[in-house]
Amino acid sequence: MSVNRFVLNGTSYHGHGAIAEIPGIIASKGFKKAFVASDPDLVKFGVTAKVTGLLEQHGIAYELYTDIKPNPTIENVQHGVDAYRASGADFMITIGGGSSMDTGKGIGIIVNNPEYYDVRSLEGVAPTKHRTVFTIAVPTTGGTGAESTINYVITDVERKRKFVCVDPNDIPDVAIVDPDMMSSMPKGLTASTGMDALTHAIEGYTTKAAWALSDCLDLEAIRLIAKNLRKAVQNDPDGREGMALAQYVTAMAYSNVGLGIAHSMAHTLGAVYDTPHGVACAMMLPIVMEFNQECTGEKFKAIAEAFGVDTTGMSQSEYRKAAIDAVRQLSVDVGIPTKLEKLKEEDLPFLCESAAADACAPGNPRPASLADFEAMFRKLM
Repeated sequence: MSVNRFVLNGTSYHGHGAIAEIPGIIASKGFKKAFVASDPDLVKFGVTAKVTGLLEQHGIAYELYTDIKPNPTIENVQHGVDAYRASGADFMITIGGGSSMDTGKGIGIIVNNPEYYDVRSLEGVAPTKHRTVFTIAVPTTGGTGAESTINYVITDVERKRKFVCVDPNDIPDVAIVDPDMMSSMPKGLTASTGMDALTHAIEGYTTKAAWALSDCLDLEAIRLIAKNLRKAVQNDPDGREGMALAQYVTAMAYSNVGLGIAHSMAHTLGAVYDTPHGVACAMMLPIVMEFNQECTGEKFKAIAEAFGVDTTGMSQSEYRKAAIDAVRQLSVDVGIPTKLEKLKEEDLPFLCESAAADACAPGNPRPASLADFEAMFRKLM
């Protein structure tokens, strides 16, 4: 008998205007001061102020931390730990995409587990003893789903690599999934984070650890993304709401069953070239789907149908191709590039070794050799 564990965050609020719940949550817990982690662009464009304004209206003190990068580093996390300790805060609010959330997760875990201050020792499944500080997570992108996962990714600049941390103790206590917080997101970021969500859904659906519960969530997420991402890129409110739900739903699944080599390869592209994570995932996803297709049974049929393809009468090879084509077309339609100009011949050995060593690689349905990784990376050249 196999046993499948499923870890979910405690409470989530969904819908337009959901951030209005935040002051009441804080009051119910008796907290006094928030440590607000949000990236500088969100502060600059007034997105963070939608939440901090509520705190001010209700007399809730806060400290704003903005030392956050698109690919958060060890140093960002350590600076944040120092800032949290100095702030006198007793809980945290993370506002943003995966970068703010991942930085906040690292900060919260280390504050309550100071023996991991080096950050590197959190790689993989670290045996932390204590929960993160109480965290309210407010996503502003429709893609990462970090508000409902037990995972976070940190960049080791010195070693030119990203590492994945998996820890049930880091999952936010409360998620506030408010589509209005995503309305000012530019087209390019909407597209890339949406394709990141699709990569989560398809990799989670086809990973070795996938099972009935995760399949239900991932397949529904694929349907929602196929229906809503193009509309969200045009800032359609219904599209935004659909993507907000999709990214949360698939994150619940992949957080528990893992991902595959599209993420492994995207992680190393981000570490070496600072490629935005969603863009790297979007470029790799159809390439990896082609590589994996022989090991996916009938799942590509369901993926094709989730995109609205009529698979009646199609052979296995035809519906698999239809699924890959649908994914590739969506990526093109929302403006994702198909080539990476920065990719250099001399970097290929390091890229391949890093992807093979990435924590997501073992979950891929088909094992990949270094030669396989090189062949796939070359398709971006």
